[in-house]
Amino acid sequence: MPPEPQEISDVEALRVLAHPMRQKIEQCLRKGPANSTTLARELGESTGLTSYHLRRMAQHGFIEEAPELAKGRERWWRAVPGDRRFPPYSRQTPQMREALTQMHRLNLAELLDSARQFEAARDTLGPWADAALFSRATLRLNPAQLREFFEEYIALLHRYSPAQEEAAPDARAVLVRLLGFPEVGAEDGTA
Repeated sequence: MPPEPQEISDVEALRVLAHPMRQKIEQCLRKGPANSTTLARELGESTGLTSYHLRRMAQHGFIEEAPELAKGRERWWRAVPGDRRFPPYSRQTPQMREALTQMHRLNLAELLDSARQFEAARDTLGPWADAALFSRATLRLNPAQLREFFEEYIALLHRYSPAQEEAAPDARAVLVRLLGFPEVGAEDGTA
């Protein structure tokens, strides 16, 4: 069952999500649980720094401890799946807009980097080399229709998102992103 949508309007929580190191930690935890030592090694940072960021992320419920993996004082962490959403632009404060703009920039940079890594490795990926999907479309929608399209897209993502232990044996993570925005043109006086 898909998680309930959660609107994040707390500026501090948005800043947690918009921090570059925390976004890298989140990327790592999407692959599976990790401890601060493992993350520090993978990210080239100190254990103290990764521990600090893990605690900040946990304060806002974006990650949680995985006590069943702990050995002694070692703390393990895992991502908390969710349907996290943000207030519409018209309800955002300037601080919210600043944090969300930073987050969007980091997400786009991550997407470009991931696409470059895929292209560089494509010759070695076997059948996965054919797995890159691309679609480009222009829809003519009003705001209500665009919202309906988005909700159907989210439902489709949940339909194809089994828990890691329930995924097919030959499954692997596939990065899917949706970016949609209205074209700005002459009718807006900006063309």
